[in-house]
Amino acid sequence: MVRKKKFSLSTTQIILLSFLVTILIGSALLALPISSANGEAVPYLDALFTATTSTCVTGLVTLPTISTWSLFGQIVILLLIQVGGLGIITIMSGVMLLLNRKMGIGDRLLIQDAFNLNTMSGLAKFVKNVLFGTLIVEGIGAVLYMLVFIPEFGAKGAWISVFTSVSAFCNAGIDIIAENSLCNYATNPLINGVTEALIILGGLGYIVWWDVLRVIKSRSKNNRKIFRHLTLHSKIAITFTAGLIVIGAILIFIFEYSNPLTIGEMCLFDKIQVSFFQSVTTRTAGFATIPQENLTNASAAVSIILMLIGGSPVGTAGGMKTVTITVLLCSALATIRNKNSAALFGRRISEDSLKKAVGVAVTFLTICAASTLLLMATSNATALDAVYETVSATATVGLSRNLTATLNVFGKLIIIVTMYFGRVGPISLAVALGNKDQSQNVILEPTENISIG
Repeated sequence: MVRKKKFSLSTTQIILLSFLVTILIGSALLALPISSANGEAVPYLDALFTATTSTCVTGLVTLPTISTWSLFGQIVILLLIQVGGLGIITIMSGVMLLLNRKMGIGDRLLIQDAFNLNTMSGLAKFVKNVLFGTLIVEGIGAVLYMLVFIPEFGAKGAWISVFTSVSAFCNAGIDIIAENSLCNYATNPLINGVTEALIILGGLGYIVWWDVLRVIKSRSKNNRKIFRHLTLHSKIAITFTAGLIVIGAILIFIFEYSNPLTIGEMCLFDKIQVSFFQSVTTRTAGFATIPQENLTNASAAVSIILMLIGGSPVGTAGGMKTVTITVLLCSALATIRNKNSAALFGRRISEDSLKKAVGVAVTFLTICAASTLLLMATSNATALDAVYETVSATATVGLSRNLTATLNVFGKLIIIVTMYFGRVGPISLAVALGNKDQSQNVILEPTENISIG
């Protein structure tokens, strides 16, 4: 008698489905009349779009958040952002820990895949630190926002502060302040500074947080050498993030300096802070202090590159990730120099890391290219606007050149799918859809050299 093979989902597939189920539940809640500001049910496609952009922490919206959704709807959106930023697996694991339930091997595998970790040791402590650290950072951000929003909006300013802090830390870019995002606060140093700090902290990733704290604790008497004792991952994430922000800000400052539609009429200090904000927010945050459609073509190109790269792994940011790009650049440089392997900060980059980086980059760019072609074929968008929109969706950024609100049904569906693929991660998608038995009984094909370049 032949036994039927028992159907089972891989951990990666469970993660993909968890995001999909969260989106569907969120869309059902947002489609209710109670979620609408005027008491009339929002069209389901727009509710689905909003649930997807919230869960995928993207920020693209077809309807203005502040005027479309009631308090109930805004609460649903905020919960979706928080769940999307942390991941449903992390939330569920946190609840288990609060109930003093032990984590089984299946739970540990889920967490390991959800955060793309290389080890299963200390996962319970890791989840606790993630939840506790997130609560502290978002709480501090909310309190600082209240210094501006409570005097301006009264008691409602407290809710606006909490919403904005969670959205900024999770790199969602959705706000309930105005229909033009943070453009009214483009020259407010406090709003700029707090938002940038939340975006960067969320984008650096939790692994970098704990690594920096570990080194500070272990070398409290000699803090000058903190950077030297960080892991290679943290060194790459910190240096690449800082470098991209500075270089991006300088280029945007130069390209927009005389543009009267953006920073051309501002004083020097305001030009600098707006340029830095644009450079930071393109790292998958999605808040805007200047209209994106008013950017020069050169600045738009810089923004697209920054969006493609995104933040760092094991955080709330999207994109191909800083570490991925660094590994590819180091490998290319090693090939040009005719070296056998790529190295950085005195450490050799493993072949496995290089393979993953190539897989992420190819899959990511394929999604962007396919989405761009489909969007251009189903809408009247220009090439620049379409690329900006699809890269923003794939990298879960949320910046738009005023195109999202004009999308037709097909355009909305394309962006919905793109945001979902971008959030769950190109490599996770490839693994989930692949054959789980591929690693068994592998027969290696003969090797043959081919011409490259």
